[in-house]
Amino acid sequence: MSRYLITGGAGFIGCNLAAALIGKGHEVVIFDNLSRKGTDMNVRWLRTRGRFTLIRGDLRNFNDVQNAVRRAGRVDTVAHLAAQVAVTTSVSNPREDFDINALGTFNLLEAVRLSGGDPVILFSSTNKVYGGMEDIAVVERGGRYQYKDYPQGISEDRLLDFHSPYGCSKGAADQYVRDYSRIYGLRTVVFRQSCIYGYRQFGVEDQGWVAWFIIASVLGRPVTVYGDGKQVRDLLFIDDLVNAFLTAERKIGKTAGRVYNIGGGAGNQMSLLELISFLEQRLGRKLDYTFADWRPGDQPVFVCDVSKAAREFGWKPRTSVQQGAQKLFDWVVENKKLFQKIF
Repeated sequence: MSRYLITGGAGFIGCNLAAALIGKGHEVVIFDNLSRKGTDMNVRWLRTRGRFTLIRGDLRNFNDVQNAVRRAGRVDTVAHLAAQVAVTTSVSNPREDFDINALGTFNLLEAVRLSGGDPVILFSSTNKVYGGMEDIAVVERGGRYQYKDYPQGISEDRLLDFHSPYGCSKGAADQYVRDYSRIYGLRTVVFRQSCIYGYRQFGVEDQGWVAWFIIASVLGRPVTVYGDGKQVRDLLFIDDLVNAFLTAERKIGKTAGRVYNIGGGAGNQMSLLELISFLEQRLGRKLDYTFADWRPGDQPVFVCDVSKAAREFGWKPRTSVQQGAQKLFDWVVENKKLFQKIF
């Protein structure tokens, strides 16, 4: 049995990871300020899964972070998932975005370094560290955008080009986590995540588009499509991301200090309009949606090449985009009352 500290453990990704660990009999400590909508419900749900410790605090406050690391005790693994996650929010409030993502990550790294422990540190980064990738040729085929010359997607060799305050704050954190392995010997792993979706994701208009489209369609709410809807992402179901975390941790001898693109890969792509079509077929009616301007730093295509993760620690996605979308749709329908309380 191992002991885990999960920052942002009451959020979408965090609570799914926590539930998986609790189910395996591990000890789990969650550090969260419970500021995001739905986190209180996620905590109540986790209570039904088993025992865990909840420490309320703010990542921006170094004393809070040090206190959490101290109270968590000798942990085997820290999963750093707490973040400000929306590009639009970062544009409207760049200082808060920086304080949470860049300063907050630095606070955690320092707290762990000064604690004298040697945990594995798993960090959720983002594909936004690659920027707009305007130099990469994009073509339109079959009503969706695709890379002209990268059939397997973008690899970790792609140069970093932070775009938007969110890209800058997460990019800075990404590099700090990587460098604390080089300089201080911390056993860190960076996951540059593509579009993650799944159970207990309370997506909103400016973040978590797959979940938001599904929630809005089930509740009969209007949807805004930013851009022309032909933009494409590779989608990764939450169960596959949790498996990536646990597999990389188990093989830390190979993964320490490494950076990985983690997403659905070339085999699990979907455009915004394709998701709308999927939902219209499931609901048997047209959705209420309108178009608006592109958002800053929004790539026409992002598909990550996941071959490095497969090669170095044996991970690959298992859930197809069609299977995952159906699973999330069914879950939202079955839990409609949850969303009616929030939205």
